[in-house]
Amino acid sequence: MMAGMTGEETRTAMSPPIRSSAQDAELQPPATRAWMTRVVIIGIVLTALNLRPAITSLGALLEEVRDGLGMSGSFAGLLTSVPPLCFAVFGVMAPRLARRFGPAAVVCAGMVAIAAGLAIRPFAGNTAGFLVASALALMGIAVSNVLMPVIVKRWFPDRVGSMTGLYSMALALGTAAAAAVTVPMTRALGGSWHAGLAVWAGLAAVAVLPWIPLVRARGTALSRDAASTRASAHGVPSASAAGQEPSALRITRSRTAWALAVFFGLQATAAYITMGWMAQIFRDAGVPAGTAGLLLAVTMVMGVPLAFVIPRLATRLPHQGPIVVALGVCGLVGYAGLYLAPAGGAWAWALLLGIANCAFPLALTMVGMRARTGAGVAQLSAFAQSTGYLISIPGPLLVGVLYQHSGGWGLPIALMAGLMIPQIVVGILAGRDRTVEDEAARRR
Repeated sequence: MMAGMTGEETRTAMSPPIRSSAQDAELQPPATRAWMTRVVIIGIVLTALNLRPAITSLGALLEEVRDGLGMSGSFAGLLTSVPPLCFAVFGVMAPRLARRFGPAAVVCAGMVAIAAGLAIRPFAGNTAGFLVASALALMGIAVSNVLMPVIVKRWFPDRVGSMTGLYSMALALGTAAAAAVTVPMTRALGGSWHAGLAVWAGLAAVAVLPWIPLVRARGTALSRDAASTRASAHGVPSASAAGQEPSALRITRSRTAWALAVFFGLQATAAYITMGWMAQIFRDAGVPAGTAGLLLAVTMVMGVPLAFVIPRLATRLPHQGPIVVALGVCGLVGYAGLYLAPAGGAWAWALLLGIANCAFPLALTMVGMRARTGAGVAQLSAFAQSTGYLISIPGPLLVGVLYQHSGGWGLPIALMAGLMIPQIVVGILAGRDRTVEDEAARRR
């Protein structure tokens, strides 16, 4: 993504108020820095594994949850719209929280929120409680979504492409695992959907552990920041006060930022419709529940190898438009097959839609490529993801309404295919070789 920048240039571009444990690690002996780097890698992988099971585990058991809580089809559609709503609302807060507490502390708190929400929601007893507990988990996912590109860029400025690939692979693996094993694991636990959903809280609890030493390492940095703030208040220059944070980009005036935000929103719409409804589409076509879960897992698991390949390929191309077009064509063919022969060609459609859903790691890669500085990446990531998830909110809800009132999947699938056309168009625009900083400079 930022392959043209050296590590030194990237550290220079970083603004002091958004301190990270990586900056503090530079003051440590080499052995300590190496140990902390390994901990960060473990933390990134474990965090990524936890960013989708809250959603895909519910998609695999949606019919049982609907029956158990007495949900209508429209309310179930609302439930599948909650993830992008939470990502839009809470994701925009992530940069400010990171400046105040540090990215590691915010991600650590996010993992705690995910574990608590997943443990509580199956036993809430009613739809309102289920919704609130889900929102708690999704809040933790939202801030982690935004801050993962920032952490990758801060700790691995010369390996952004490969580390984003590793993060995307782990995210796809967690997504696929939850889709594949939730139904059989539920059966192994006695057939209770409550236990089948709650078990994923354990994985989130494990993901808290690697962030704890990084949060502790930041404690000293916070003391130094407080001292420098007091010094600057009395007119005394200090090391951390010497370079002030650059003025924020007018990101809403960037055409590239808007193109990337819309592309992110449309790919998120497709992803959350797939995670929330695809298993149900196959089940309604006569596919057994366990097989439907496996088909959803195939769709999700396609992201494991491709999430590593696509970021590396994207950073080598001057324009990412060809990748956007290739993914979009796979999506259109997959939706056509899902409409014409959902059960007969189920495995092929799951495979093609899985390839199409790999627009997500491409979008993350373009976030890093469309900004030159660390502060620019943080701002663009928050804008593109929050705006994008806001755009994606109506999609899953509309699918639920169309399904309930039309009595079939024809109209919902037509909607999914129709949204793929503008996704290709804005993806081509977002893939042009330019940065939001350059656009801001031209406007000034």
